[in-house]
Amino acid sequence: MNADRFLEISNLVKAYPNPFGAEVKVVDGFNLTVRQGEFISVIGHSGCGKSTVLTMIAGLNPISDGGIIVDGREISGPAPDRSVVFQAPCLLPWLTAWGNVMLGVKEVYPHATKQQKKDIVAYALSAVGLAESMHKYPREMSGGMQQRVGIARAIALKPKILLLDEPFGRLDSLTRMELQDVILGILDRDQITTMLITHDVDEAVYMSDRVCMMTNGPGAHVGELMEIDFPRPRDRDAMMTDDRFFAYRERLLRFLDECEHAKKAKVKPGSGSGHPPAAKPTFRQRMTGAIAALF
Repeated sequence: MNADRFLEISNLVKAYPNPFGAEVKVVDGFNLTVRQGEFISVIGHSGCGKSTVLTMIAGLNPISDGGIIVDGREISGPAPDRSVVFQAPCLLPWLTAWGNVMLGVKEVYPHATKQQKKDIVAYALSAVGLAESMHKYPREMSGGMQQRVGIARAIALKPKILLLDEPFGRLDSLTRMELQDVILGILDRDQITTMLITHDVDEAVYMSDRVCMMTNGPGAHVGELMEIDFPRPRDRDAMMTDDRFFAYRERLLRFLDECEHAKKAKVKPGSGSGHPPAAKPTFRQRMTGAIAALF
């Protein structure tokens, strides 16, 4: 095993046929190497193929070309060494939090004793802060609590790689921050290699060791990689007052702006009035406006 090349993604391609039968490469030539225990975020505009890359790593989406190697072995489909947490927790409503986590544990550890399985489930639910809510049903839990169950279900399998597909997208800002810290606490303790798909620039900077910036699709690939030089465990208050945090944030916003301008440059102006189309606010302007609206 090479710890510096724990996850290797080489010339990854995902193509879909268009209505005329020709192939359109949504992702084309995506290359990335991830170290063991590293936390990497993938960020880019909507539709660029971030989740497509993640589902190919998970083995849930067939690869058109290229390859993915995890811990020295090329993947060929889904396996418990790669756990996924989606935006929706996808819990079985007739099972309690305990039952939802136990379901996967029974499949992955068929030879473990009954007590060992119980210990794994109890540890996972306690790690996400649900020690007092293990026997609640999904209908009795908030959205944030349900997502904690989804995280517990993923880490209970003791995966080599944890894949997070915008897991906080449906949560309010306070719950979002709480769960960010829950996940970071687990990862600092268990050293699980993690990939996070996100649209949130601040989240990417706060949680990651590196941020992978994807170009726009079709033909999306890695446009830029950025190292985040903050120690672990992360201190949110200290980071939010550090000039480096805002420098990283500025670099991400600049990249997203450049992608947006490049996309507009490929679109021909509309005809009819003889006047150029009105300029739309950039990603940076929309972000600034959204933040201003909070105050």
